[in-house]
Amino acid sequence: MPAAATEPMPRPSLRERWLAFRNRRVASPGFQRWAAGFPLTRRIARGNTRALFDLCAGFVYAQVLFACVRLDLFAILAAGPLSVEALARRLGLPQEGAQRLLRAAASLDLLTPLPDGRFALADLGAALIGNPSIAAMIEHHAMLYADLADPVALLRGQAPPTRLSGYWPYATGAAEIGDETVAPYSRLMAASQALIAGDILDAYPLSSHACLMDVGGGEGAFLEAAAGRAPQLALMLFDLPPVAARAAARFAAAGLGPRLTCHGGSFHEGALPQGADAISLVRVVHDHDDAAALALLRAAHTALPPGGSLVLAEPMAGTPGAEPVGDAYFGFYLLAMGSGRPRRVEELRAMLAEAGFAQMREIRTRRPLLTRLLIARKAPLSRK
Repeated sequence: MPAAATEPMPRPSLRERWLAFRNRRVASPGFQRWAAGFPLTRRIARGNTRALFDLCAGFVYAQVLFACVRLDLFAILAAGPLSVEALARRLGLPQEGAQRLLRAAASLDLLTPLPDGRFALADLGAALIGNPSIAAMIEHHAMLYADLADPVALLRGQAPPTRLSGYWPYATGAAEIGDETVAPYSRLMAASQALIAGDILDAYPLSSHACLMDVGGGEGAFLEAAAGRAPQLALMLFDLPPVAARAAARFAAAGLGPRLTCHGGSFHEGALPQGADAISLVRVVHDHDDAAALALLRAAHTALPPGGSLVLAEPMAGTPGAEPVGDAYFGFYLLAMGSGRPRRVEELRAMLAEAGFAQMREIRTRRPLLTRLLIARKAPLSRK
């Protein structure tokens, strides 16, 4: 039999030929030694060596941070510098263990060693005191680390059920979800939403709207922040029934109960409530696979009146300067969770258009690493 015909390989582009040449050189141990000593390439070579080592050691760095948070080290140092001996007593560690942790934290710019041997907070350690939601996420990452013990099995779909899929039961479509199940993740979601609510409301103040419905709003952290910014705004929340009940209790305790209408349900099983001229999806869309995410966007479009607006806020893949956050961190976190994926702005725009939205625009936020913001508008009624 004649040999099967094969398509000719396309001629490599100039860029592809350059990359192949460069990669052959960089992969050569001899070239690496030369570049590390040559004055014009020394800084680049040493920087690449450090970056590669940081990738290899990243898990250890994260565990140093985890130990600092678990031992409440930053709060202990908030009142001022302390000696190794004093910190060892406060932390409940032997002095040698305390010294090891303090030096490791200082190397990561979490602490500052002083000339007299004491340790003080550095900028990163002080910032963690003002952001308790970050500390909550660091504690939560113990589950993620366990689930990523065999990332190849996860990528192949061969891993056993993960801890994160049990922690976020809606990700796998659990049929029965009670308060004891939603309480842990609802508290974590409330903490993480508080971190970004101000950024969203600074970028899009909601002053032009009469009623906001937060879909997947958890315990109402974002709505509570919106209530403080826009006193005229009526508030609606839609989430699973036990989560909506927790939001109602939170608002009642804050004296905001009359402003909030809670709806318990699942967008997978029915339409969204109507009555709001703005709907917010804060860190919701990326939790769902494409078919479910598109169904949610279509449900939001149906629930909005003509001219109504959708507020879509979440960390996005491909964010300039924060590419590892979207593509690496959230890519693998959502893989372990069992649902969803990070999407680029252009992917979300295409999904919004497919869902029926006529106008879309991105509004810059203060910290796009944490959240970016898309506003999509339902077409107003045409005038004849």
